[in-house]
Amino acid sequence: MFESAPPPAARLEIRNLCRSFGGRRVVDDVSLKIMPGQVTCLLGPSGCGKSTTLRVVAGVDRQDEGAVLVDGKPISEGALHVPPEERGIGLMFQDFALFPHLDVARNVGFGLKGPRAEIRARVETLLDKVGMRRHIDRFPHELSGGEQQRVALARALAPSPRIMLMDEPFSGLDDRLRDDIRDETLAVLKAEGTAVLLVTHEPAEAMRMADEIALMRDGRVVQHGAPYNIYNAPRDREAAAFFSDINVIEGVVEGALCDTPFGDFLTPGLPDGTEVEIVIRPQHLRIDFDRGGRGPNPTKAEGTPAAGTVERARFLGASSLVEFRMDHDGEILRAQVPSVFLPKPGTRLWLMMRRDRCFVFPRRGR
Repeated sequence: MFESAPPPAARLEIRNLCRSFGGRRVVDDVSLKIMPGQVTCLLGPSGCGKSTTLRVVAGVDRQDEGAVLVDGKPISEGALHVPPEERGIGLMFQDFALFPHLDVARNVGFGLKGPRAEIRARVETLLDKVGMRRHIDRFPHELSGGEQQRVALARALAPSPRIMLMDEPFSGLDDRLRDDIRDETLAVLKAEGTAVLLVTHEPAEAMRMADEIALMRDGRVVQHGAPYNIYNAPRDREAAAFFSDINVIEGVVEGALCDTPFGDFLTPGLPDGTEVEIVIRPQHLRIDFDRGGRGPNPTKAEGTPAAGTVERARFLGASSLVEFRMDHDGEILRAQVPSVFLPKPGTRLWLMMRRDRCFVFPRRGR
């Protein structure tokens, strides 16, 4: 019988990484694996430990516990600490850090060793890839922000790094330019087979760029997976709220159900008396018209309708956001609908909640 080959080693592996400052643990037991050509995003609010994790992987900081491996071999573990310049890791940051006194060619070729003709050929190839060949003799101050970003990418790729670390490298660009540069950058990195670890605090950027997202909070990875899975199956209220606005309905479990003005919600595994929060995003609320004081008939998919009065409506471009003050408790719920829908304040309407888009979580202490 033939034995199956062992799975390939991750290009970058982080094992049980911990780092503390002043007695406070800012990175707490973080573990990740990133394969060649894969983009993984560390996503979370400022101060959650994202950049510290990146600094440890880069080698400019050292962990207190855990290990960093490249292609299955430790580069930082215990007393072992491979210097940053020997790790085969590229770095891209918000500050492009181009040398102002060097032209584009010398910026990209900086640090490369070998015959001058080979270095020049490598530089020209990379500049072709990022669409900057025609600017090869210009200086950074002569370039736009997007052009500087492309040069910084070419320089980071010049030594053929196996891994690229990116700390919010696109946040200094305007929105339209950022989308273009971001997509072009990823295409180049994936074509090179580079494993990418990206740090951002912007959920939309993580969703657009990452193959996998590691959602961090208070130094820990609280959820890890494909963007679709994390968005559609958040582990708690905070995870759901990080990706979008949410509405929250509170209730109490009785007989594996929570009774609300929108009907009963299943609460499997939660004992009676448990206070719960039912979370739904604004785009998953359905609005219906008032019919002489009555709403639409209840359905299995959307439950029981509940009445509310429009507080205000705003047009957002591709959609409209309508705020309701609900009859049953006076709380505000927000519904987002495609295109233009701008009912006047005071209009009485009905809301229904898609059961397959609701999340039920035990209520956390406040």
